[in-house]
Amino acid sequence: RKFYQISTAFTPIVSSYLCQDKFVTCKQGCLSFDAKPIVKGHSLSYLRACHSAASIIVMHSLRAPCVGGPSVAHGRRRLQVLASSSSNVNVLVVGSGGREHSLAWKLSQSPICNHLYCAPGNPGTETEPNVTNVGINVAKHGDVVQFCREKNVGLVVVGPEVPLVAGLADDLQAAGVPTWGPSARAAQLEGSKAFMKDICRKYNIPTAAYEKFTDPARAKAFIKSLGAPIVVKASGLAAGKGVVVARTLEEAFQAVDDMLVNKVFGNAGDELVIEEFLDGEEVSFFALVDGEAAVPLVSAQDHKAVGDGDTGPNTGGMGAYSPAPAMNDTIFKQVMDEIIYRTARGMAAEGAPFRGTLFAGLMIKDGKAKLLEHNVRFGDPECQGLMARCDSDLTEAMLRATQGKLDDVKLLWKPEAALTVVMAAKGYPGNYPKGSIISGLDQVTTAKVFHAGTSRNAAGQVVSSGGRVLNITALGKDVAEAQAQAYKAVKQIEWADAYYRSDIGWRAVARLQAATTAKGH
Repeated sequence: RKFYQISTAFTPIVSSYLCQDKFVTCKQGCLSFDAKPIVKGHSLSYLRACHSAASIIVMHSLRAPCVGGPSVAHGRRRLQVLASSSSNVNVLVVGSGGREHSLAWKLSQSPICNHLYCAPGNPGTETEPNVTNVGINVAKHGDVVQFCREKNVGLVVVGPEVPLVAGLADDLQAAGVPTWGPSARAAQLEGSKAFMKDICRKYNIPTAAYEKFTDPARAKAFIKSLGAPIVVKASGLAAGKGVVVARTLEEAFQAVDDMLVNKVFGNAGDELVIEEFLDGEEVSFFALVDGEAAVPLVSAQDHKAVGDGDTGPNTGGMGAYSPAPAMNDTIFKQVMDEIIYRTARGMAAEGAPFRGTLFAGLMIKDGKAKLLEHNVRFGDPECQGLMARCDSDLTEAMLRATQGKLDDVKLLWKPEAALTVVMAAKGYPGNYPKGSIISGLDQVTTAKVFHAGTSRNAAGQVVSSGGRVLNITALGKDVAEAQAQAYKAVKQIEWADAYYRSDIGWRAVARLQAATTAKGH
């Protein structure tokens, strides 16, 4: 059982203990169980109410017996809650996608979160308790700073990469607003694939061999010298779609022309990175980084291709699951030592220390990982599963990290697997319809629905407004159970223009089935 101790300097205020789904009340040192069970998921809301009434906040987790309470074995997790009204914060999440909905959902549950604002948010974020959508233009950094001052925002979490590359975190930090997200210069790890690859070369970070090009003829000559398969990347931001894995020379030449000549990705394709093809299994890995300090999160596996069996063009992501079975303890250590820490130290040495969420896209083969790409924020849709599995106060963790106290942060994770199915509009990633009505969202009971490309029509109905529209995230004892729960929820949603892959998590499920078969023999 998990016991949470709540201490307060105010007496005889009634403190509360939370034991799984029941409250234990404590007054003047006497403990008793409340006979009424609590609906799962309401616990943090109750603690927030206690905080409002008694000025108590969760400060940090401890590993010790529950003093003055029932007998608890040493090592049980508990949260110490100390008196402090000043540490209560208003939070601003910047963004409008499924990633930002999941961040708002998770961060707003914190007992130290007084209120959470989402700019601009979406129809899903506006339905979350303690969350308000705000219509400020995040491209106007002065407006964001002014809003933070007016609302006394104590923590800003920037979801997407575009505002980070544009320097939003710089301007907020300069105004004294604690912000989780890297500076514009540090964000070049994602904003420029050429920059990222050069950092890898300079600081001995394992990655694919590469060269950079701005001239189509020279790029094609290099491709011809290496042969196919080969990878052609637009160096700039292309919404996760600027990578072509060319299986033939003709495909590679066409990718060069599309990016450098036809400008299908605009200025993002002004420079290309052409690199050797790596085979293996892709894994997404995340860490909270502040300068040279880093706290690992957990792994996930994304499904980039639009079609079942990983066929068709790449997308921003059609689904994901966590943890990734391809990641083991040995690879974890290698990734932290050779990729995360070397990147952090390299950026610090370059005079652009990284503060924020560092995403390492990995290719794993023969027990070794190589870096495919860095992103400077949570992945989408990987973030949704991470938020569902996170069993710690992420608001507190990020706030402490902005205060230079990342070394104090320890995050705990639920043992369950999480799986997210992306429901997209038919035609995505090409042309797709908008404005079709979505219903049945309230019928979903086996998963959490995170909104992405949604809006409301004049009648107040939820309608599609983007390519990736809904993210359906479920937990299970393993990936197979999470997969079943997620697809059960998908089938409860009524949307005529929906498209989704039917095989999210197939690698992990195949592993489970193979292990079961082997055990049977």
